[in-house]
Amino acid sequence: MFRVYGTSVSGNCHKVRMALEALALPYEWTEIDSMHGQTRTPEFLAKNPNGKVPLLEIEPGVFLPESNAILCYLADDTPLLPRDRLQRARVLQWLFFEQYSHEPYIAVARYLRRFHPDPASQRALAESKSDGGYRALAVMEHQLANEPFLAARRYSIADIALYGYTHVAGEGGFDLARFPAITAWLARVEAQPRYVRMPSE
Repeated sequence: MFRVYGTSVSGNCHKVRMALEALALPYEWTEIDSMHGQTRTPEFLAKNPNGKVPLLEIEPGVFLPESNAILCYLADDTPLLPRDRLQRARVLQWLFFEQYSHEPYIAVARYLRRFHPDPASQRALAESKSDGGYRALAVMEHQLANEPFLAARRYSIADIALYGYTHVAGEGGFDLARFPAITAWLARVEAQPRYVRMPSE
């Protein structure tokens, strides 16, 4: 059985939960309070020297960090990751996009506005993430205006990866009403079998 070390309200951690649930894989969840130093303890750093969640324990003593690496591991040889060489690369394209062009703006703005100990002091920094976040959403909107899902014309870990923080982008100050194709895509993701909602707290 897999064990996940994660923070339930983290989009990166929720992606892993979504994949495990979608694939009906057995797992145990260990909640980690990263806001209060639980990822910086010697015990946790022995598991992941980078001191971050999510962290997947594949078997006792075998750990895999980084959310999108975990998604690729879990989805290998399943319908969530195409076997076709180009379609597989298209999925990876969106995973790289999520980490480089999407998460640094949308996830960071959400953290600053919702989880920072002093959100008011971070207002200017949060607002500075707006342009980059809207650029990322516009790229997604363009793709989803013509396709039902982000890659391979079917639900995949590309959708799971981008759903993680897109569906809570409003908490970072982003107006998703401006993006009808994204809004429709969110509904399609939420209609998938075994979809699991992120806890509110």
